[in-house]
Amino acid sequence: MALTLFEPFRAVFYTPFYAAHALDAYGAEGIDVKMVTAGAEATISGLIDGSTDVTWGGPMRIQNTYDHQPDCGIVSFCEIVTRDPFFVVGREPRPEFQMPDMMDVRFGSVSEVNTPWLCLQEDLRRAGLDPGKVDRVIGQTMAENDAALRAGELDVIQIFQPFVEQLVADGAGHVWYAAAARGATSYTTLSTLKGTLKTRREDMARMTRALYRTQKWLHLTDAPDIARAIADFFPALPPETLAACITRYKALGLWGVNPILPRDGFDRLQASGLSGGLFKTGAPYEKCVDISLAREVMEADPPSL
Repeated sequence: MALTLFEPFRAVFYTPFYAAHALDAYGAEGIDVKMVTAGAEATISGLIDGSTDVTWGGPMRIQNTYDHQPDCGIVSFCEIVTRDPFFVVGREPRPEFQMPDMMDVRFGSVSEVNTPWLCLQEDLRRAGLDPGKVDRVIGQTMAENDAALRAGELDVIQIFQPFVEQLVADGAGHVWYAAAARGATSYTTLSTLKGTLKTRREDMARMTRALYRTQKWLHLTDAPDIARAIADFFPALPPETLAACITRYKALGLWGVNPILPRDGFDRLQASGLSGGLFKTGAPYEKCVDISLAREVMEADPPSL
């Protein structure tokens, strides 16, 4: 029986997931996986109401769900995006950027999802700064903030790829800060219900194995070849732009080399949600993370695709 896998939205930082489909990694492991673009909210509600078997998405949303539904039973079991994929991009160069620089500019934050700002405000707090004093424009999409930066209406914005490469190529933007540089921040995992992980454990093991083999391929493959492999997922993006996005992400260590979700990455994400007021307690690592399959797959050491 095929597994349904919910995708929250289309984004370049999800490249390993698209590569797994493009390379038929799941087929190589003898499992049929149907990917459905369902929206970020559905990655959690779909698990709870049974619309999907597995989702990929952010552990931040899972933490928030545990705060309101302590018995939700959602568990992350395979990490893919192990660092924050967002950037702070300014209209003028600032090669010596430091966090205090955020306090004297007009800043457009991400409105589509809350994790990027929650993580950035934690960075500001750790630098001894008050995020509430940032001159922050909220409610605009990344595309709208891109236009506002180009028009001189904003000094700096928070965005992901491909906006970064497009602004840099046009000379309209300069990278001030790559959030991935802070280190481990668990950003995207495969998740399912604990009951599903138990009753369909072999299927979940095959998925994890397929993604681990894809991770190996990704780290052995040049960006242009990766871009060619996943080009059908981004038909409107020029191949050279997609390759440039992947090059920058690879250099930042965005994608994990194995499916383990590390405690330090989880803790950093949880701290951001707590300090930003998204949730009051969340859930401990042991309750919402299960790395047993990841460990089994790593011990088996399957070959790259």
